[in-house]
Amino acid sequence: MYARLERVEPIARNIMTFWFRPEAPVDYIAGQFTELYLPHDNPDERGEKHWFTISSAPTDPLFSITTKFASGRSSTYKQVLRRLRPGTRLQFAEPMGDFVLPKDQRIPLLFVAGSIGITPVHSMIQYLADTGETRNIHLLYNVPHEDELAFGDLFERYATSYTPVVSRPAAWQGETGRVDTPRILTELGAMPPDALIYLSGPEPMVERFNAELRDSGIPGRRLITDFFHGYRAV
Repeated sequence: MYARLERVEPIARNIMTFWFRPEAPVDYIAGQFTELYLPHDNPDERGEKHWFTISSAPTDPLFSITTKFASGRSSTYKQVLRRLRPGTRLQFAEPMGDFVLPKDQRIPLLFVAGSIGITPVHSMIQYLADTGETRNIHLLYNVPHEDELAFGDLFERYATSYTPVVSRPAAWQGETGRVDTPRILTELGAMPPDALIYLSGPEPMVERFNAELRDSGIPGRRLITDFFHGYRAV
């Protein structure tokens, strides 16, 4: 599919949302991802194609991706992405993925997101807010620094409970440290026994939580995961 860059929006420190106007309506489910092709001269080992969650909701006529840029030197791909100008025509893969909301609206949901792993959570919660659908959602959101928290206004407004956790705080007055498996189990213990756990973030984080929660007796059918390659643990 093809789309043109409409605008770029800063979301938090080193985090930007890129909004695109598709040439034809895009059919996707909140939480799915796409691949953006950015051909350029002398690409480094990261290549010319990257996977991105669609961070917008299907209710919006535009669609967006939200990404984090390294504080130092970025890959050649991210350098090209950052230099894109409104009106640029770009090629995307058709949306795909099964990190989506369950069809049964009664099932309670615990989202555990690390850093840029918040993007599919935003897509799903924005969709619910736009459609007026109410679900029992608890969100644990872990970031390194408080100025990297994204989309907080939406989560405060919609989620049943929203707990941002900052690993390396400066002047943060909320919960600090790193979200770990005991913290997840504590949150889960206050929820109904049929709650699903959605894990989204850097690959090492998601793999660790997935393994440790299974070892703690959580059946695999209750765990839904989304890996973000190339990002360090929170």
